[in-house]
Amino acid sequence: MPSFVYVARDTVSGREIRSTIEAPNEQSAIAALLNRNLLVVSIQEKVGKKGRTAGGRVSLADLVIFTRQLATMIDAGLPMVQSLQALAEQTPHKVMRDIIRDVCARVESGDSLSEALQKHPKVFSRLYVCMVAAGEKGGLLAEIMARLATYLESMARLRKRVKAAMMYPLIVSIVAVLITIFLLVKVVPVFGDIYSSFQAQLPAPTLFVVNLSKVIQKNIIAILIVAAGLVFGWFHFTRKTAVGRAFWDRLRLRLPIFGVIAHKICLARFSRTMASLIRSGVPILEVLQIVSQTVNNVEIEKAIKTAAADIERGETIASSLGKHSVFPSMIIRMIAAGEQTGKVDAMLERVADFLDEEIETTLSGLTSLIEPILIVFLGIVIGGLVICMFLPIFKMSTIINPTGR
Repeated sequence: MPSFVYVARDTVSGREIRSTIEAPNEQSAIAALLNRNLLVVSIQEKVGKKGRTAGGRVSLADLVIFTRQLATMIDAGLPMVQSLQALAEQTPHKVMRDIIRDVCARVESGDSLSEALQKHPKVFSRLYVCMVAAGEKGGLLAEIMARLATYLESMARLRKRVKAAMMYPLIVSIVAVLITIFLLVKVVPVFGDIYSSFQAQLPAPTLFVVNLSKVIQKNIIAILIVAAGLVFGWFHFTRKTAVGRAFWDRLRLRLPIFGVIAHKICLARFSRTMASLIRSGVPILEVLQIVSQTVNNVEIEKAIKTAAADIERGETIASSLGKHSVFPSMIIRMIAAGEQTGKVDAMLERVADFLDEEIETTLSGLTSLIEPILIVFLGIVIGGLVICMFLPIFKMSTIINPTGR
């Protein structure tokens, strides 16, 4: 359906309104605006489909701010349209501003907030839309929005901690690779030319490094292209193909140290998301369907969907999840206790808090452990190259005068 950008004036308050409206044609759009007591000043068809933005991404931080501010405004009693208009005016991010304006226009034309948010699936996930819909049905939208903001903030904190922990080793590893390439391409050939002028047999380690340097010098462009192709191919395989995603998700749960962290992150996301949805009044089967799409791991996703089928046949949540080894016994026991007391959401919230603390402790210990490991790694790689190139110096007299005269 075409979308029209209009400027109109409210016949009651005299306030000027700039927004968009969907209608089969311009006459229908004007008629719809007149029915809402809006006098049309100007109107024209919008180019492109409604709901599409000029491009770019909306960060989790921007989404958290939007959710928290909207929850505060609704709780203060401000009308939804007025709240969205205020947020659109004060949002510095262009893409987010366009999306809020589109949501505002849809709400103003009669859609519910959840229906308007559903038009932007790249920004508002199914979890987000379902919680808003539950809040609208139960008359607790302000409370649900505040709870949703708290959930997003906890996810943002966890993501930030993981990124911070991984950033240091990643940067050091990249620097080590660059230094190694520089030594092999620029420094080693100088020593190789010096030693070749003596026409003597070099030690095996030195000869290996010199030959490796020659190969890299001659084929540096081809090596870089192949390396870039391998990296691109790996990311495409593990992110764009179902087989690759399943392989990588299964593998990363079994990696030493990092696999434990990845598993706990998925379980924390599972527990907190499930707790938030149950507390918001979403039906349990729909909860499991949504949670399976947010854990970001194919193996755990399959386990949740299988458990959902068992629950639909009448089994309890704890017994259905307990059939799968990806869920530790601690989580199963907490869920079972929650089912007996009618407080599954509270138990899952405690599990999520406990897992967040464990993740933070593991990341702190891993950061402390990685520093000496990286130092040793740099020492072996860089020091090894240096030692290989200086080995002939210890036998300089033999190299210069191999006959012993």
